[in-house]
Amino acid sequence: MSYPPHTGYNFVDTLHHSLYPAINPTKSELSQLSKVVLVTGPGRGIGRSIALRYAESGVACIILCSRTASELDDVEQAIKKINAHIRVHKFSIDITEEAKVLAVAEAVKKEEGRLDILVNNAGTGDPWNLIADGVTEDYWRTVTVNFEGPYLLIHSFLPLMVETAKTTRAIVDVVNISSIGATVATPGASSYQVSKLAVSRLTEVVQVEYGSQGVNCVAVHPGGVLTELSKGLPAPLLSCESITIHFSSPHSG
Repeated sequence: MSYPPHTGYNFVDTLHHSLYPAINPTKSELSQLSKVVLVTGPGRGIGRSIALRYAESGVACIILCSRTASELDDVEQAIKKINAHIRVHKFSIDITEEAKVLAVAEAVKKEEGRLDILVNNAGTGDPWNLIADGVTEDYWRTVTVNFEGPYLLIHSFLPLMVETAKTTRAIVDVVNISSIGATVATPGASSYQVSKLAVSRLTEVVQVEYGSQGVNCVAVHPGGVLTELSKGLPAPLLSCESITIHFSSPHSG
């Protein structure tokens, strides 16, 4: 299948399937010493890998936010094996509950006094159905987790991140994990793709509003990664068989 440039697959000539030298987090020029980073959904898959790669880059502190406490404990142990000196804070929360997200923000401000990197990775999906055939509750749960969750994290932590940028005189980063779903329209995937598209626009708005205050906000399309979430995709996608996808250009009307 040929993908238009805006989907990301033709952005570079070479597609990598594992770490390569230029992005090796242990390289001195990629060191993240003294930084405090927060990752949502770090229990498995992409989120876990992100947390461990930051550990390899030498950050001072990693904050883990997930609904499953046992997964947080496991990731903490893996981080400590990489670098026993990294401070780890664990919060078992639902990122769609504003009061709990605000409480985490207050705790981070009190215990660390800064936040250099926020990675909005947590996400979910519901069974693929045509819009009229799906369950409304499932649809909105996906939209809520994938869009409201990142919004609440950004809303709650931006004041501390702006303060961190001012104090350290350095750029702070908000990284929203996006998807090819933000660039295409696939029958049955409405809730997931709509929510990821919304995250992409939210990313742009944050940059417009806070870029001048030292906040760098980006949406990262991670490519095709087999995770617990992606295992639930329809068989044609997993087996690379043909499936009808309608491409929506960011410049289309």
